[in-house]
Formats: sequence, structure tokens, C-alpha cells
Amino acid sequence: MKCRIAPSLLAADFTRLGEEIKRVEDSGTDILHLDIMDGHFVPNYSFGPCVIEAIRPLTKLHFDVHLMLDEPQKYIETFHKSGADGITIHLQPCPDPTEILNEIGSRGLVRGLSINPDVPVEKVEPFLDKIDRLLLMSVFPGFGGQKFIAESLGRLEQASRLIAGKNIELEVDGGVCLENARAIKDAGANLLVAGTAVFRSADMRAAVNGMLQA
Repeated sequence: MKCRIAPSLLAADFTRLGEEIKRVEDSGTDILHLDIMDGHFVPNYSFGPCVIEAIRPLTKLHFDVHLMLDEPQKYIETFHKSGADGITIHLQPCPDPTEILNEIGSRGLVRGLSINPDVPVEKVEPFLDKIDRLLLMSVFPGFGGQKFIAESLGRLEQASRLIAGKNIELEVDGGVCLENARAIKDAGANLLVAGTAVFRSADMRAAVNGMLQA
């Protein structure tokens, strides 16, 4: 699959979201990553469906909604209506995510499944026929600006082998930057979530292109 960079809105300047989204569009990417945190599954809060609903009319970017929630099954309809194009849930609070993934798919959305760095990669294998996107966290979620966990490269390689021959995007989120983009892509990832590395750059297009060309 073609490699893409998904800027994470969590790192944006929330006092000027319209301008920040325009910067993402001008960077040449076609996807925006939206981290939803509940203060329970992860030790932080971010934003909710009202923000997604507010920015949805501003852009045609694909909204990659990442639910870091204890009970994501309660909010699939809400985030769909707010403007999600894809919804990713975590395996930890949903040991058998089949029903939730089926609901996401029934709504015509991209179905995503995510695991934290301490969850064995093989745990996702029973659900590969239910997903379009596999997201490996390369930090423990909750806060932006963290350092990429080096062991994530081996986990990406393992995941890449598991999904070989399947139409599944391999996404990575956490500490992605120009310095490690080449190694991350070599390990098999084709969707790189980057927050600080793109939103805090003076030239977002150059930052995105730099990671694509690394």
C-alpha cells in the first residue's frame, strides 16, 4: 500500500483549528488522525464528538478516529454521526471486539483495531478478517510528544508478517518523526501518525514530505 502520513490533531493549536486543518490539507496528505481520550482507559482527556462535528464541514480529509475509551461500543453511532470516516478501537477493553467491529463496518466506516506496546501482537490474529486497519501504539497512549519505543520496530515487523496478503493498513502512532520514519516504514508500516513532528514544524508540507521520502 502507498505510505501516508496522518497528522494527529492532538498536537494542533486549538485556538486556531480552522487554520491548522488548512495546513494539513496544504501538506498534501489526505487523512487526519483524531485521538479521543476518556481519562479512564488512558490517563488524560482530549476532545469529543462536538469538536469533530465542528470541523467536519471545513475539510474533506479522511477522519481517522481513534477511540481510547473503556466502553467504545457506546459511542460508535455518536462518532459516526459527528463525521468519522474510520473508527479504531482498542483490544484491551474489548477482548472480543467482533461485534463492535461489525457495527463499524455496517456503517460503511474503516474498521480499526489497536494494541498498546505491552499487548502481544499475536492477540490480534483472530480478528484480522474483521479489520481494515491495524494500529500499533509505539508509546503508551495518553500524552503527545513521547519518545518512540524502539522495540516497536520488531512488533511492526511481526504485525506485517501477520497481515501479509491481506488488505489491511498497518498504522503506527507515537513518537514518529523524520529521524525514525525510514526504519518504521522498513518494518512494514504504511500509515504513520505524527503529531508534534508535523504540527510544531514551521513547514508542515516539508515535514510530511520528509517522512514520506525518508
